[in-house]
Amino acid sequence: MIDQQPTVLSLTDAAALKLRELTKEETNPNVGLRVYVYSGGCSGYKYGMMLEDAPTAEDNVLEANGVKVYVDGQSISLLQGSSIDYVDTLMGAGFTVNNPNATSGCGCGNSFRTADDAGTARSCSH
Repeated sequence: MIDQQPTVLSLTDAAALKLRELTKEETNPNVGLRVYVYSGGCSGYKYGMMLEDAPTAEDNVLEANGVKVYVDGQSISLLQGSSIDYVDTLMGAGFTVNNPNATSGCGCGNSFRTADDAGTARSCSH
């Protein structure tokens, strides 16, 4: 069966490889990456990610590049079409989100604004 719906979220090969490396000792087959959006940051929204033991009843359970991804119902529309990458540079290493819904962002790199909801601007805090 081929899914004809647009891709909600994708993981680059580098992100999937890093996640497999982080969970290689894990015996729980339900371990996945939780990706969410919450109010905050200098542009109105911030991304959050964490490893999760299992989805909740409110989650959309996705599979991206062989990795389980859990996204709550409120975040899914803000993440539609996004890609998660893992980068390792001289400035540091970490997961980044390339979000086509973001109309602007700020210097801290994990905050964004959409065309539909400008959010409330705040200063960057790490």
